[in-house]
Amino acid sequence: MLKTFIVSILVLILNSNSFGQTTEKLNSIFGGVQIGVITYSYRSMPQDLESLIQQIKNSGISAVELMGDPVEIYLGRPSDPESIKKWRSSISMNEFKKVKKKLNAEGIKIYAYKPNLLNKNSTDEEVDFAMRSAKALGAKSVTTELRVGDAEHAERLGRIAAKYKMYVGYHNHLQGNDLAWNTALEQNKYNSLNLDCGHYIAAGGNNTTESLLAFIDKNHKRISSLHLKDRKNKENGAANLKWGEGDTPIKEILFLLKNKKYNIPVTIELEYKIPAGSDAVQEVKVCMEFAKQILQ
Repeated sequence: MLKTFIVSILVLILNSNSFGQTTEKLNSIFGGVQIGVITYSYRSMPQDLESLIQQIKNSGISAVELMGDPVEIYLGRPSDPESIKKWRSSISMNEFKKVKKKLNAEGIKIYAYKPNLLNKNSTDEEVDFAMRSAKALGAKSVTTELRVGDAEHAERLGRIAAKYKMYVGYHNHLQGNDLAWNTALEQNKYNSLNLDCGHYIAAGGNNTTESLLAFIDKNHKRISSLHLKDRKNKENGAANLKWGEGDTPIKEILFLLKNKKYNIPVTIELEYKIPAGSDAVQEVKVCMEFAKQILQ
């Protein structure tokens, strides 16, 4: 009897990080829908990679869209522009694979990567480096801003991405509508959508709940990831609000993904004002719990 009791206590201790805190594997898949977060959401907190990993874990999130700077700085990127060029030309992709392994060991997978290397003025060498490093990190897509009307830029990114079978997810702000991605999608099968549902709704006009749901349904095979935030529509001021207080049809979007079994990661992008006494980690967790309640 005493022996059984002692063994039970030892098991509890071994499975705990501290007294009263049991270690559980991270899992933010609910109803078959992966809920993730972009590390931009923690911009009010320390941005080094070690801190970001802890912030993601404390939010209960098991998948991430990772911003590029914390990764490169962690791997020793210098600050001088000329030195950066040399560093990128010499660093092994095995170093990025170690970052993937590091996050995986914590129960976090990287589904998207957002390096600051996919801009209009980025060289082909920088774009190529972005694709290779994203591949080494295990990402399915890189993300960048949607440049409506710049067919040359989208063609270049898609062409280089195709070499690595890496999707380029173009992220919209208020310019996003049902036609905004047409040119990029027609150019290359590796050009895709990083659809921001909150910005889409905030744009107003023909962008409505009904059109958004129909757009997701029609283009689900070309959407590499969704960004989710709750914004009022243009007519109501377009403000960023806590989930459930805006006009973004969060419940309907999540139900659509769940019921149709669309394999699209949903990215929490925290942009509303953090309430007094809270922080980004707590608010990301609030958003995750909001989605969890809907999906379960």
